[in-house]
Amino acid sequence: MKKVTAIGELLIDFVPQQKGCALKEVTHFERVAGGAPANVVTAVSRLGGRGAMISQVGEDAFGEHICDVLAGNGVDTSHVFHTKKANTGLAFVSLDAAGNREFSFFRNPSADLFLSPEQITSDMLEDTAIVHFCSVDLVDWPVKKAHEKLIQLAQEKNLLVSFDPNVRLPLWDSAEACQKTIREFLPMADIIKLSDDEVEFVTGCRSELEAVHQLMQGKCRMVILTKGANGSSVYTRTTSAQTPARKVEKVVDTTGAGDSFAGSFLFQLARAGYGADNLDTISEQELMEFLNFSADYAALTIGKMGAAMASMEEMEQVYGK
Repeated sequence: MKKVTAIGELLIDFVPQQKGCALKEVTHFERVAGGAPANVVTAVSRLGGRGAMISQVGEDAFGEHICDVLAGNGVDTSHVFHTKKANTGLAFVSLDAAGNREFSFFRNPSADLFLSPEQITSDMLEDTAIVHFCSVDLVDWPVKKAHEKLIQLAQEKNLLVSFDPNVRLPLWDSAEACQKTIREFLPMADIIKLSDDEVEFVTGCRSELEAVHQLMQGKCRMVILTKGANGSSVYTRTTSAQTPARKVEKVVDTTGAGDSFAGSFLFQLARAGYGADNLDTISEQELMEFLNFSADYAALTIGKMGAAMASMEEMEQVYGK
């Protein structure tokens, strides 16, 4: 099985020990290694695949902790750099009674923003099937150019490119700047993953089918939509599949739910040997199997505190998969 390689932010999520209160009211937090791209490749590795991370942390205890956690989960961290230019980023999270999140970020700037295109080399993509990225690190810093270079290298190698915008407006100067940048990178992706509350912002379309049609006009050949209580959908140029939301006894924390869905889906694509040359051949039946697996996997994630990615053993114990 070839690797899923992600590029982007690495940070520490400080997850609250209390729910149902505003961030200013939280008194106790738990330190959790985070960053959406890292969550995705952690899911890949936890499921028995090969996940790799390209990023940069500060020369500090938080950066060391993140690298230890990633490596402990089987993620290749050989291309996670360390810098003295800035500290590792932090994010403080609050949870409402339903487990939904509010973020407050501390990264003015953070170490990942200084990852430069000069640090990106072709060997980082050796034995890789899919390159994955998000929008948090597409701000106007060297790391944006690092993304552009890695994506260019991936395209030259005919690899699949996956993009989850994962919109975080507090990290941008304006909503318009965020939207413009996301739309700049959409044409570079073969696979686009969106949550239902991002569809209109990203595409300008209110209708799911209208949005999918628009996204498919370019390079994109697969659109994955997660819709919370309304389930999830996946579309290719030839077929589609939908599945309802899973019943979860107790939603503990929705942090990482979308990342777990994306990571488990990319894991299945890589495990099945799908790439740029044969992605269009995936059948409706297999698409549905992938979708159901990822819906089940995400349901396990929101039953735990933090972006806690389940192992394949846990999936087998709970679902018999």
